[in-house]
Parts: sequence; structure tokens; C-alpha cells
Amino acid sequence: MTKMFRMDEAQPRLLDQTGQGVIGAALDRPEGRLKTAGHARYAAEVKLPGMAEGVLVRATVARGRVLEIDEASIRDLPGVLGVWSGERFLRNPAQGMAGEAPVQPLPRVDYHGQPIAVVVAESFEQARDAAHRLRVLYERQAAETDPDAVAELETDEDNSPRFGDLDAALREAKHVVDATYTTPGQVSAAMEPHASVAHWEADGRLTLHGSYQMLRFNKLELADSLGIDPEAVRILAPYVGGGFGSKLGIGPEAVAAALAARDLGRPVRVVMSRQQVFDAILRRTETVQRIRLAAKADGVLTGVGHDDRISNLPGEAFGEPTATSTHFLYGGENRAYLKQIARVHRVGTGSVRAPGEAVGMLALEAAMDELAETAGVDPLDLRLRNIPEKHPETGVPYSARQLAQCLTVGAERFGWSARQAPGARREGDWLIGMGLASAARPNMLVPAAARVTLSAEGAKVETDMTDIGTGSYAILTQIAAEMLGLPMDRVTTVLGDTDLPGGSGSGGSFGAGSTGSAVFLAARAIRARLAEALGCDAADLTLADGMARGGNVERPIAELCAEPMVEEAGIEPGELGSQYHQAGYGAHFCEVAVHAWTGEVRVRRMLGVFAAGRILNRRTATSQCLGGMIWGLGAALTEELAHDPRDGHLVTRDFANYHVACHADVAGIEATFLEERDDQANPMQSKGIGELGISGAGAAVINAIANACGARVRDYPATPDKLIAAMAGQQA
Repeated sequence: MTKMFRMDEAQPRLLDQTGQGVIGAALDRPEGRLKTAGHARYAAEVKLPGMAEGVLVRATVARGRVLEIDEASIRDLPGVLGVWSGERFLRNPAQGMAGEAPVQPLPRVDYHGQPIAVVVAESFEQARDAAHRLRVLYERQAAETDPDAVAELETDEDNSPRFGDLDAALREAKHVVDATYTTPGQVSAAMEPHASVAHWEADGRLTLHGSYQMLRFNKLELADSLGIDPEAVRILAPYVGGGFGSKLGIGPEAVAAALAARDLGRPVRVVMSRQQVFDAILRRTETVQRIRLAAKADGVLTGVGHDDRISNLPGEAFGEPTATSTHFLYGGENRAYLKQIARVHRVGTGSVRAPGEAVGMLALEAAMDELAETAGVDPLDLRLRNIPEKHPETGVPYSARQLAQCLTVGAERFGWSARQAPGARREGDWLIGMGLASAARPNMLVPAAARVTLSAEGAKVETDMTDIGTGSYAILTQIAAEMLGLPMDRVTTVLGDTDLPGGSGSGGSFGAGSTGSAVFLAARAIRARLAEALGCDAADLTLADGMARGGNVERPIAELCAEPMVEEAGIEPGELGSQYHQAGYGAHFCEVAVHAWTGEVRVRRMLGVFAAGRILNRRTATSQCLGGMIWGLGAALTEELAHDPRDGHLVTRDFANYHVACHADVAGIEATFLEERDDQANPMQSKGIGELGISGAGAAVINAIANACGARVRDYPATPDKLIAAMAGQQA
């Protein structure tokens, strides 16, 4: 039985007392060799006896109804086993943590590329050929596919609050910024494509090998899609090759494989091609953001306004929370927000790494630099002057917050004092500039459970938590090793199986803090049992080198647990979540060179300084922040979804046309952490990291470009054509 713990009050800093030196160390991933040697088996690599292959069929109209799927048109093709569609067929992926199947608009088509059927054959090549040849008859309907052309926008009143009188603050301000920024759509583009292998047992139980992030929710979503009991579903996802939000909810390939496998009585594998992934997974919305800042003569904010227009399919509830960090990052008593949604017939929008901050801070942090220039204040000093004492809208105190320290430490390390006036520094044809931006990402604690077993042979950690490349295997192993006085190689961690206790899943940067806390609590319960067996107080217990010591008694740990000790524990948010505003913070610094004639941008160096509570594994934490910073660089310079205006279909639907940042785009890049403990966050005093690194990173690049050439691009990404035009306009 799971022993649940509510985070109602701060817990003792036990990990500062255990003394093993495992937590916080830059340790390797236990599964790293399996992955690099090709022995870690991902979903698409699962091969079962008698397995058939499926390929998704997708709509070729932007809006309408499917009138007929002509199975007879491919029935006589070699190897074809059938076509599956119908009311159970999943046409839209589920949003993260939905726990139920999304509404299926059969026979409606809402966007070009929407999955409408699956063709199954003996081989992949046969299935692909048949899927291309399958004749589908549609009733076409007029479709608006361009958000800029939508005449009537839908206002999200719940996310359009007002505080004070922003209009009055703007009228009375000494300095005002009123600027509009645009960001294009983005796609998760994880390295591993979406894939599922479905197999039904004789007793009617379904086993799905899939590539998913949040298995305890995915199990419910898959069961609901199929109309079966969740206890009849088992999902296995021990290795996931990236997700970035695209694998939060169950997808069409899983339901398609399960439907076909049930009818055929044999395993079915459905793997999405790279183009299908781009076409059919939830994207990040494009945005139009208006930032208004009102400030006194010294640059101190008196008002903040953040309006944004996003898009999604008709009827979909998700809306990119663009202004998330604007609500709490800087002061200003007068505040106003307006969120509007353009309903368009493009692939739906959903959570992509750092939903909200990833695009919202591109606008906010660029506007802060524009205010600094208008007020004649250094961008660093401006941010320091505007850090509030309490949450500016709720009055709630902050938990551990080192934004000021991140900014000042980063400025010192980066050499910010050498920054010159815009356009003043030149090396031949290259204009050199520096920029900075703050980073902020709310910290979350969600329910999670884990089981820990201690025996004479070592320890085992079990939970359905996933590792999507973030380091879950390493971190959960470290927590158990630290708490139980064991070396890493004597702890086995088993993940990605819904038959195990339900972890938090990987998403929202809450995985390590939530599931990690469950492991910590289970191990703490085992420590209490060891102390009882040793005859000492738990606070006096020391575990090290295979020995338990306390109360002037010393015994081998293996002797105390001759009978395995098993504890299952869970964590859930409590009163501290509402009593304090919790977030991770950081500061980005960037130096760029802009070619005066071609507009080419070269990022010379980037530095990120972060404060995110206790760092559980310095190597994986650094990797996460560097990855986020690189994504931010791509958002600033290259990354952009493009849609055909005629029918809304994606044009940039592979890595040849959708340009992500690569090694050549990143010269010197560094991420470092300040020492911190956040007692309000969780029992380990840690905070989320996975999305902090991307938050604000692109704005530091844009601000550096403006400092280099004196011209500012507000339409992301800052491609050479936009920069040339901006520089030409400045000269005119």
C-alpha cells in the first residue's frame, strides 16, 4: 500500500546529512552504455513473432467530412491485411495529463494531415504503398488556415486579468515601451519518431510498447480510446528518445496499432515517419504579442501589459500560457493581460518544451531591453531594480529566489562591463554585441509514487516514471544510493512500466522533483526500519560502506535486511504550494557577431547561470540547461514552421526545411548553477530544470544582435533578410 505524503510543511534537509556525496555529483547515466552501444530497445525496434506493419492514412483536405474510405481500392494489393478507421480511431492526440481520450470528430476533418485510418500489411513497404493508394472521398468545406486572417478572435476571459489602471500608468509614465513581437510555430521534433507495437494476450489484456512521457495518464487515455478497462492495459516505455511535450498524451499510432492487432489476432507495429510526426503531432502556436511597459525616470516599472494572440483548432481547450512569467518576474502595480485565440484549421496546438515561457519571454525580455535603452539604464541594472519583494499580483511571498544573484554573478563571469553602445564595436565587417535576459520557470509538484526494496544484494527502485533523455535513471538511482548508503552499481532502477507504481511522468519539469521525492520518501521509510532494527533514532542513523551505525551500535546493512524491506511511498502537493510562489530562476548572457552586409549572425558565446534548488545530478542538469539554451538560440535565429496558405498544410515538415540549431551554430556555451535549497519545493529541496534553460535564452540572442548593429528585429526568427532590412531602415 502506498504511503502518501502531503507537502504541507518544510522537511529537514536529510540529503545534506547523509554524507554519501552521491547526490549532486556529475555522475554518468546507468543506461548510457546501453544507449550508445545500441542495446537500449526503443518502441520502433520491438519485434514480435507474426508482427504486421501499419501506416497511417492522413487527410488531404483542410476541412470537411470523410464520405468514404474505399478499402476495395487496395484489397488486391500484395500483403494488405486491412484498413481500420471508425469511431474508435484516434484522430487528434491527447493533451498532456488528460487521462481520457480526446473527443473524436468523426467523420469530420479539421486539418490537412489529420490521421483518418491505418493500413496494415505483412511488410512496411506493402503498407506504405497501400496507404498511398487508398482512395478516400471527401466533402470539402471552406477552411480558414491563416491566424492573421481570422476576423473574429475568441477572448479567453479567465486568462485576461487586470490589476490597477495600466492606461493611467502609461499616461503618467516618464518612459513607455509599446511594441509588438511575433513568433512562428514550432514543433517538438524529438529524435525518436512516435511508434507503437500492440499485442493482445489471450485473456484480453493489451500490451503496448510505445514512446510516451506520462504512462499513468497514457494508460487511461488508451483504455478510454478503446473502450476497455484500464486494468486491461499495460504500456511499456523503458526508453524514450525525446519528447518535448509531443508524447505527453496518447497518439493515433497507438490506438491504430491496438485496434488492428485486436482484430487480426497478431501484433501490429505503427511507426510514424518524420513527415507524419511534423504533420500530426501537436505544435507550438505562433504568437502575436504586444508588450506595454510604463516606468519612472529611473526605469522602475509602474505598469506592465502583455497581450497575446495564439491559435488552435476549433473547440480545443488548450491555450499557450504566453504570459506565465510576466505575472511574477518583475514589479509594477498596474497590470493588464489580454489573451485571444484564432480558431484555424491547422494541426492542433499543445504543450511544447516550456509552454508559455519559451515564446512569452522572447517578447518580455526584448521589451525590457527596449525600456533600458529608452530610459538610458543598463539592461542589467534595469532588471535588478525591478525584482519585486512579493508576487506583484497575489502578494504571496517567493520561495528560494536568486534571480538577482544569477544576474550579477553571470555579469561578472561574462564580462558584461565591457559591453559598448549599440553599433560601437566592430571587427572588420562584423559588428559585435552583447545581450542578456532573465530566465524563470514555475516549479511544480504533482502526485507520484514509487517502490523501493532493500535486500542483502542491494536496492531496487520501481515506478512507471519515464526517462526521455533527461536522466531519470541516473537521478532516481542516485537518490536511493544516497539514502541507503549504497554505491550506484548496487541500485537497480526499473522504469517505464504501467504495472509499477504510478510516477509523475516526464513533463512540466516536475519529474525529478515529484517521482524523485517518492523514491526519497520510500527510502526514508526504509531508513526508519533500519534504525529500529539497529535500536537507534532515525536521526542518528548513518549508512555507509555497507554498514549501519547509530547509538554506538554497528551492524552490516545486509544483516539487517536479510528479509527484504519493501516500502512504497507517494508525494502530493500540499499547503506550501499555495503559501509560496515557487520558481527556478536564471540569467542568460550572449555575445554575437553580425555581418554588416549579409546580415549573418554568429553566436560567439553563451553563458547561463541558474538557481534551481538542490541540483541532484550536475551532469544531467547541465545537459538540460545547455539543450534549452540551444533551443532558445534556434528560436531566435532559425526555427520556424511554415504553412501553405492554400490549405494550411506544413511546408517545413522535416529537418531539411525546419532548421534547428546544430553544433556549428553554437561556439562556446556554458551553464552553471548557484548553490540553493528550496525548502518549500519538495522534501529534497530541489526544483525543476528541464525547461528553465530555454526560458529567455532566445531574447538574450536578440538583445545581443540589437547591441551589435543598433537594429532590432521583433519578428522572430531574426533571419538575415530581416536583419538587412532592419539595418537599412536604421540607416535611412
